[in-house]
Amino acid sequence: MFTSRRRREPSPPAARRPQAFAATEGLATLGEWLRFGEKLLSRSGLAFGQVATNPHDEALALILHALKLPLDSGSGAKARRLRPEEKVAVLALLRRRMEERIPTAYLTREAWLGGKRFYVDERVIIPRSYFVEIIPRLGRWLGAKTFSSRLRIADVCTGSGCLAILLAGYFPGGKVDAIDLDPGALEVARINLRSHRLARRVRLWTSDLFDAVPPARYDLIVSNPPYEPSARLDTLPPEFRREPWLALDGGVDGLAVIRRLIRQARQRLSGRGALLIEVGGLRRAIDREFAAERPEWLPTEDGSDCICLIRAGRGAAKAQGAIRRHRL
Repeated sequence: MFTSRRRREPSPPAARRPQAFAATEGLATLGEWLRFGEKLLSRSGLAFGQVATNPHDEALALILHALKLPLDSGSGAKARRLRPEEKVAVLALLRRRMEERIPTAYLTREAWLGGKRFYVDERVIIPRSYFVEIIPRLGRWLGAKTFSSRLRIADVCTGSGCLAILLAGYFPGGKVDAIDLDPGALEVARINLRSHRLARRVRLWTSDLFDAVPPARYDLIVSNPPYEPSARLDTLPPEFRREPWLALDGGVDGLAVIRRLIRQARQRLSGRGALLIEVGGLRRAIDREFAAERPEWLPTEDGSDCICLIRAGRGAAKAQGAIRRHRL
């Protein structure tokens, strides 16, 4: 059973560099602070990709959070002059991001996925998933008959509950079970279910995959499980090593959780059901080890095509044709 809970703390922060902040006394407007923050983060050797892919967007998220402004603040906000106490708050967040290598989402306690805001903290991995592209197109790929008004869905390794919430939104007639081994992660998911008013439609289960979930057949099982090989985790940037080890560690070859999930899904899928797993860079390993399951690969905008689809009771050839017809 895969239940490792190790957390590897990142290396101690580099020595403080007060000279990097020497020019802040002359900064007056939000736009000036944004230019300073972008330059600061870009020169600090930080890793991006958890919230934004570039220093400009991360600096903007930190500054707007410090000023209690929404992320969609218009360009006119750049002329806003900061009060002294606001400058202190902005500087404090920028320093922590740079010196302590704390991910922006953990500093702001929020992340966005699929146009929705989610509460996050150190108990969960920061929401980011190719499923945000895939979920809106599932009806086309899997067929309208699969998605009846009584659709039964499972989100395995739900973490913050973000995918369960997106699925409940796209399939309003569906019923969703959100499953995670970690009680702390499920506390975060519960916060998000309440804020999105979905506590009645999405049920949380504390379970190692389906082990503690009562018998049920699902039309759709979705999972973004831990899939990083254990040896690779020590090489991740400090920001990523701050995320829960349990949500990242896929065992020696990255497939420890995926193997068990595929095995259990055979007994959990309905006749027209489908299992979808985000697997990172494990596509070749999946094709090799699970060839008998006839895995299909759903197209993503960047060409990584890292979401595996395994169907119950349907031939792969017809399915592959459907995917080619709907390819972006």
